[in-house]
Amino acid sequence: MKEKKKYEAFNYLGLDWGKTNIGLALADGETRIALAYGTLKNENNFMKELEKIIRDKNIREVVIGIPSYINRERVEYEGETLGKIIEANLNVGVHYQNEMFTTKMAQANLIEKGAKKIKNYDDQEAARIILQDWLDKR
Repeated sequence: MKEKKKYEAFNYLGLDWGKTNIGLALADGETRIALAYGTLKNENNFMKELEKIIRDKNIREVVIGIPSYINRERVEYEGETLGKIIEANLNVGVHYQNEMFTTKMAQANLIEKGAKKIKNYDDQEAARIILQDWLDKR
């Protein structure tokens, strides 16, 4: 008799990289619906905090928002550098998604929902938009 394969739940993590803050979003591997998760400060212990989240939330794929390069010279963006570090050190797949205008879209979404202190939540909402866009294209 064939042994049944054990189902292993996994999640996706979306990142909206910024010089000060990194917005986070999570999506369940089965439902593929992205939800805002939080914000981390872009400081020395960021990678340790990110590693803990990846481990604790069973993240298998990370999606990082990067700007579109239409009509301008292509240079490596800081988010791509971060992606290479994550991929090399945390044993997860890394993907990139266009992040143009996601902060403006995030702010509009939060205003529509009646959120207060929008600046406190726009990074994680932008990460949610980035991750959901990537998931929808898969």
